[in-house]
Amino acid sequence: MDAISDNLIRDEAALAAIYGESSAGAIGKEIDYIHPHYKAMIEASPFLVLATSGPEGLDCSPRGDPAGFVDVLDDKTLLIPDRRGNNRIDSLRNIIRDDRVALLFLIPGVGETLRVNGRAQVSVAPELIGRFPYRGTLPRSVIVVRAESVYFQCPKALVRSELWNPERHIDRKQLPSTGQILAEVTAGMINGDQYDRDYPERLRTTIY
Repeated sequence: MDAISDNLIRDEAALAAIYGESSAGAIGKEIDYIHPHYKAMIEASPFLVLATSGPEGLDCSPRGDPAGFVDVLDDKTLLIPDRRGNNRIDSLRNIIRDDRVALLFLIPGVGETLRVNGRAQVSVAPELIGRFPYRGTLPRSVIVVRAESVYFQCPKALVRSELWNPERHIDRKQLPSTGQILAEVTAGMINGDQYDRDYPERLRTTIY
């Protein structure tokens, strides 16, 4: 551990000495509104990661639906339906206590991602919830995001990871099952085998 602690970067000047200055493009692509080009990326995305902050610390949560599930209300406002999940509602709790959020949009097959930083609120306004019918259901709430910083991220990370390369996809059976994980981390309080047997039907009936 001494090798780690003795070589930590502790100030921005040290960072600048290692990394140098950002390029003009890296700075210029950041704007405080949703440009039509950025709107097109949002509408093509079926998946985003939502980062929030609360008294207990940071949280990062996936959100997904068919492409275009995030509604660009105007050039400063995004609407995100809160579909059924595990009902921990960590993100919603955080937003109520600290409205700062960060979004990362991914588009299958595309290397660039889109980042949106801003402030959020949780709304149950019927006129907003009613904008998101799907398979006969409506979300319980809508996350309203006011954009403050919007920019695309270059594709280097996705290119290096080969995220969209099907030859690199992992067979789920190579990893511990959800039931196995739950049985282990709960010291047997949850029956892992039963959980795995029930899960396909539970997913089918609770996905919306």
